[in-house]
Amino acid sequence: MNKNSEKVSICIPTYNNADVIGATLEGILHQTYQNLEVVIVDDASTDDTIQVIERYKDSRIKLWQNDKNLGMAGNWNRCVELASSKYIKLVCADDILVPECVETELRAMLSQRKVVMTINDSIMVNSQKKKLGVFGRYPKKGLMDGRKLARKALIVNNYFGMPCAVMFRKDIFEKVGGFDDSYKYILDFDLWLSMAVYGMVDVLPQKLNYFMIRRDSNTGKVLSGEQKAYYDEHVFLLNKHAARLKLTTFNVWFSKLSRKARTMGYGLWMKCMLRKG
Repeated sequence: MNKNSEKVSICIPTYNNADVIGATLEGILHQTYQNLEVVIVDDASTDDTIQVIERYKDSRIKLWQNDKNLGMAGNWNRCVELASSKYIKLVCADDILVPECVETELRAMLSQRKVVMTINDSIMVNSQKKKLGVFGRYPKKGLMDGRKLARKALIVNNYFGMPCAVMFRKDIFEKVGGFDDSYKYILDFDLWLSMAVYGMVDVLPQKLNYFMIRRDSNTGKVLSGEQKAYYDEHVFLLNKHAARLKLTTFNVWFSKLSRKARTMGYGLWMKCMLRKG
């Protein structure tokens, strides 16, 4: 791939991530695809996050600091708004990309104009970088009709996954209005459902990212004990998307049941894994 064919914006929202942001930046700056801009927006951190970022003297890094805390949705939206390229990858400040991640995803995005986003499997690790398992996406790999995949995901399981597993087009992000601040936990799932209906989703076979699970992270809190709050947001998600994705009454019932079962199962699994780590 021509290294100058397209620029990719890597968006990193940060908040009190001084202990992990360095590893995240190392993984991004050493990508095999180098035509990047790294848009970092710090949400009024109270630790040394800014000082750690400023140690990296790379012209591709663009750092902004919010005067006041915007919250997750607000800061994630600001990150994407400040990005200057057509292709966006949002990476939380404790996740790590494998070296070939951006190159592989961008190649898929450029293969067909109808591809609005790519997704891939995640390797789950704890704070000591110990592997906990693999978070798989949709079992069938390759090009998928976005609307069909969104419907299956809402009924059965979030086949899209976390932000570090996705690359998407900025124009589609803007078309759907970005991240919805009605959510505290599953704002990314809501966005994927909203964007997928506008085209094709390429489900890549590679594992291209390391997703860190920590007790103090948003995901860790949910899976460790805030299952009811997560379930309530899932019901809100269903109410928002069910009609557009043509879910039946049975589909909605099954989705709620599946969400309860999987959240409880994930919680038990995570407690066990973190105890071992």
